[in-house]
Amino acid sequence: MFKSDSIEEILDWPVFGWDEETKSTYFLEAMNVLSEHHRRNCDPYNEIVNKLWTYPETAESLESLPFLPVRLFKHQRLLSVSDAEIVKTMTSSGTSGQSVSQIFLDKQTASLQVKVLSRIMTDFIGPRRAPMLVIDSRATVVDRLRFSARAAGILGFSAFGRKVEFALDDDMSLNETRVKAFIQEFANEPMLIFGFTSIVWRHLVNWLESGGESLSLEHGILIHGGGWKQMLAESVSQPEFKHRVETVTGIRNVHNYYGMVEQAGSIFMECGEGHMHASVWSEVIIRNRLNFEPMPYGASGLIQLLSLVPRSYPGHSLLSEDEGVILGIDNCPCGRKGTFFRVLGRIEHAEKRGCSDTYSP
Repeated sequence: MFKSDSIEEILDWPVFGWDEETKSTYFLEAMNVLSEHHRRNCDPYNEIVNKLWTYPETAESLESLPFLPVRLFKHQRLLSVSDAEIVKTMTSSGTSGQSVSQIFLDKQTASLQVKVLSRIMTDFIGPRRAPMLVIDSRATVVDRLRFSARAAGILGFSAFGRKVEFALDDDMSLNETRVKAFIQEFANEPMLIFGFTSIVWRHLVNWLESGGESLSLEHGILIHGGGWKQMLAESVSQPEFKHRVETVTGIRNVHNYYGMVEQAGSIFMECGEGHMHASVWSEVIIRNRLNFEPMPYGASGLIQLLSLVPRSYPGHSLLSEDEGVILGIDNCPCGRKGTFFRVLGRIEHAEKRGCSDTYSP
């Protein structure tokens, strides 16, 4: 039996190595422990659960676990530790006039975020730290104690790089001189390139295309995420995005990721088949938009995100405002076990949110 103060034993689990039966047993047990921890330590969460669910001491399935709407974090201060234990506050990005989510981290949750992210990323890019080019400006990561999801993403992924360089100046213009010097210095090495989707698109791809320029990043691995609402508004599909990235940079190894500041660390990475994968520390459930009942594989609906990482706040079971569809489990051609799915986009009339959805050039 898991204990709330020994949840780090989950770090020994294989990232994508358990079949459905094995994972469901261990994951459900750990989620029950985490739910009980938040009920004991977060009064608002406990009140919500008591009002909206007939909640047994132990949930018999993942589908029966309580969940919170992700937007609640914009309006309610939710934490399961004392204020004195908070070491960092993360905020979602928001346009002018919008409320932003506030996520409060203690040392253990912050540590789990880093360790889980590291295990997931190592599965995709290997253990060796590579020279890293960030498609953003250094000014984005100035405040280390209270920072946005965009800054948190840059800092989190920077842990997998070395000799980190920023491609954009503070005015978000591409500094070609700096980028070309970086490429020349590491010409014969694998490189890690990271950026948020719409920023990569506008300030790298479009910038190079408009000037008839190109870069030699054939050895690069591009990790990007967020911003697909804006991309779809411009009628840019994922295949077109990858094609045009390759045309101006030579990068063929491109991985999109899906995640949110409310569950930082436990991201869903895109494999070579174009599928998003849930690791052993996360899971997805698709729910009907009208009655929130679980949907079968192949049917679209709202994405519920489950994560074993959040301990300092009750963000372990959240109903997002994104639509998706589960494509299968344990049988992705890439060979990874677990649930794999596709994100279809934001529901109509949902607020813009996320790492780069709210960025305006």
